[in-house]
Parts: sequence; C-alpha cells; structure tokens
Amino acid sequence: MELIRAGEYFAAHEELEGAWRAAPQEERDFFQGLVHVAVAWYQAGRSRPVATASQLDKAARRLAAFAPEHRGVDVADVLAQVAAAREVVRGGSLDLRAPRF
Repeated sequence: MELIRAGEYFAAHEELEGAWRAAPQEERDFFQGLVHVAVAWYQAGRSRPVATASQLDKAARRLAAFAPEHRGVDVADVLAQVAAAREVVRGGSLDLRAPRF
C-alpha cells in the first residue's frame, strides 16, 4: 500500500502479486483486486486508455465482495476511487487522481 501511496505502481503490482499468490483461496480476489488498482494507475501513466479501463473494471469486480472494509483497507473508499477513475477514463482523459489508501 505504501508503494501505491508513493506512486510506485509497478513496484506495488509486484509486491501485491506476491501476496496474491501466497494468499489462501478466500483472500485471493482481495489481493488481485489491489493488483488491478496498481496496474490501472501504471497503465494510465503509460497513456494506455484501454488497458487502464480494463484494469479498473477488473479491480471493481474483484474488490466488491470485500466492501466496506477488509484487512484494514477501506474497500468502499477504494471502490469509490476506482469508480471516479473509470469516469475520468470514459471522459477521454487519463489524468487520474492519485489513489489514497
């Protein structure tokens, strides 16, 4: 989460992917959802709107079941940020507000 806060989205993706792979089955969607969040912002930084939109959609699907809170993460707030980012992308921009965790 600190890597996401620092804007180090690729590194965050790598760390979260390790957690996802090691997590028990019932936790995997949570970690994979966070991976999708990190990758969405990474793709936005690379000016890739289709990939960004796809990752945001995947993040929303994976994290929804864990709202409102899971493992100390305000999942409802993360989902609201993902929804806001989706609207920005749908509007033709990749100028996403940095995620807050």
